[in-house]
Amino acid sequence: MSEKIRVLIAKVGMDGHDRGAKVIARGLRDAGMEVIYSGLFQTPESVVQMAIQEDADVIGISILSGAHMTLLPLIREELRRQEAEDIVLVAGGTIPAEDVSALKREGVVEEVFTPGQSMEEMVRWIRQRVEASPASYARG
Repeated sequence: MSEKIRVLIAKVGMDGHDRGAKVIARGLRDAGMEVIYSGLFQTPESVVQMAIQEDADVIGISILSGAHMTLLPLIREELRRQEAEDIVLVAGGTIPAEDVSALKREGVVEEVFTPGQSMEEMVRWIRQRVEASPASYARG
């Protein structure tokens, strides 16, 4: 793969806490990825549209509001509606373990990064996942 991995870090809903999202964005950038930050208060539709326009490989949703069981399925559905399911959807934030299991089991997100996980773990997971994607071979 010759191109940099492109990651959209997004905040959805009324969640105004973006310090963690900015830390993750900087960490991914420092790891050599191209990172786009959505800014606050995005809708599921605007996040997916932004990811398509930016040719993102990954959407990383930072969520601390507790609305993850509502907002993440809406983003997954919008990815399907826009025929953009090749974009990897991950989430991060304070998400209870039982919700993490449900979101992954139901195919809403591929991975959830919770507090305590290292930046190295996130970078390694994203690189392995994107490089394993058939879409990355088509671009690279």
